[in-house]
Amino acid sequence: MIWCILVVGFLLPQSLADPGFFTSIGQMTDLIRTEKDLVTSLKDYIKAEEDKLEQIKKWAEKLDQLTSTATKDPEGFVGHPVNAFKLMKRLNTEWSELENLVLKDMSDGFISNLTIQRQYFPNDEDQVGAAKALLRLQDTYNLDTDTISKGDLPGVKHKSFLTVEDCFELGKVAYTEADYYHTELWMEQALRQLDEGEVSTIDKVSVLDYLSYAVYQQGDLDKALLLTKKLLELDPEHQRANGNLKYFEYIMAKEKDANKSASDDQSDQKTTPKKKGVAVDYLPERQKYEMLCRGEGIKMTPRRQKKLFCRYHDGNRNPKFILAPAKQEDEWDKPRIIRFHDIISDAEIEIVKDLAKPRLRRATISNPITGDLETVHYRISKSAWLSGYENPVVSRINMRIQDLTGLDVSTAEELQVANYGVGGQYEPHFDFARKDEPDAFKELGTGNRIATWLFYMSDVSAGGATVFPEVGASVWPKKGTAVFWYNLFASGEGDYSTRHAACPVLVGNKWVSNKWLHERGQEFRRPCTLSELE
Repeated sequence: MIWCILVVGFLLPQSLADPGFFTSIGQMTDLIRTEKDLVTSLKDYIKAEEDKLEQIKKWAEKLDQLTSTATKDPEGFVGHPVNAFKLMKRLNTEWSELENLVLKDMSDGFISNLTIQRQYFPNDEDQVGAAKALLRLQDTYNLDTDTISKGDLPGVKHKSFLTVEDCFELGKVAYTEADYYHTELWMEQALRQLDEGEVSTIDKVSVLDYLSYAVYQQGDLDKALLLTKKLLELDPEHQRANGNLKYFEYIMAKEKDANKSASDDQSDQKTTPKKKGVAVDYLPERQKYEMLCRGEGIKMTPRRQKKLFCRYHDGNRNPKFILAPAKQEDEWDKPRIIRFHDIISDAEIEIVKDLAKPRLRRATISNPITGDLETVHYRISKSAWLSGYENPVVSRINMRIQDLTGLDVSTAEELQVANYGVGGQYEPHFDFARKDEPDAFKELGTGNRIATWLFYMSDVSAGGATVFPEVGASVWPKKGTAVFWYNLFASGEGDYSTRHAACPVLVGNKWVSNKWLHERGQEFRRPCTLSELE
């Protein structure tokens, strides 16, 4: 008898990526290929099981016909010497072979593949990070839970929706972070979808358990009591709910007694619930930042707009740009932000991305106190550094920056390539070192960051703007363009209006690369002025 053999192909990720898949959309594409390979392996396993069952089925059908004939005249049947021999052979040998077939585990190949691939799977940090990203996008872009759940986002190509289980998971992540505002929103969404008849492994009791407590934590005792009673209607023996019910009624009774002992005016007042929706670390700047991300920022006056121009720039008569000058556009006046159009080709972009992908690591910031590099929740991306000597394209890009800015790139930092993750962002920050950070770039020995050059290497379907909250400027990604601004005045003093942020990517994949140019080498290219703020 011929047994089918399951052949499993292995497709490992192209590179052993730095952990933190959720911080880079570019590296998450490897996971799509990994999952596709696992599906292929699973289908091979199913086919092997089906072939095995088909063999068992044929064996059963053959023996069913044979035994039906034999049982009609047992003595006559075994009286035939050939039948007698075959009966002995079947029971002694062939039934043992059938037993081996039935016991044969066809899953070995699939399980082996799964085990190998699992070491490249996302972990709990990735799942929680992706969940927090959805909550961040919800707040930044003023999205309600129903919009996100139905996948009705701007610019989407592949519409997707959230199940009750997904909404419940988002609510649990928020609950674990003591973020009861988002816990309430997502548990209510899960409850709505259950009420609408969605079939789910999550029951209403579990949802109401989280929801009632989240509402209580936000100070809405009446609603918490109502939800707890609703839970007990579904499960009268629920231990925690029964305990909460007694506690809520006790608290309400105490408040009622307190109100009675107060003045008549005060007795008519209800307890003011805690304000919902404002994070503990909320800052006024954040409101401006989020408004700019949504395109709702400060609008420049017509008088100022008239001073913004588009022009051809030859890099101060640089031979490379006399016949083919660069296209410049003024994005903002103070600080002056200039966009260069068609300044990097698609071919150059692909080469830079290919060089960077194997080296992408979770982006870090320099701790202003310790000086150590560390990952932070407000910078969700991965980055890599490329030197000019390792590839002529990188060298050519560096020289292009020098030719167009007039600044010496020999003292600049390497080209940094960044790819943003799910809801990828970099909250408001300065590129230059402030006076309370005198040692920020001491090891480089090249002074402070005098200017920033930022390439946009992809279009972004929605979100992902570079915004300047101090002045209300928003610069939107456009593939093949670059923006440039000075971080320092000519006097060497920092320009605090250059504080900027990378808005969360709502839909799409954002690739950028930037060059930080330093003070050393610019003494005669950008002479110091006597005025502090010029």
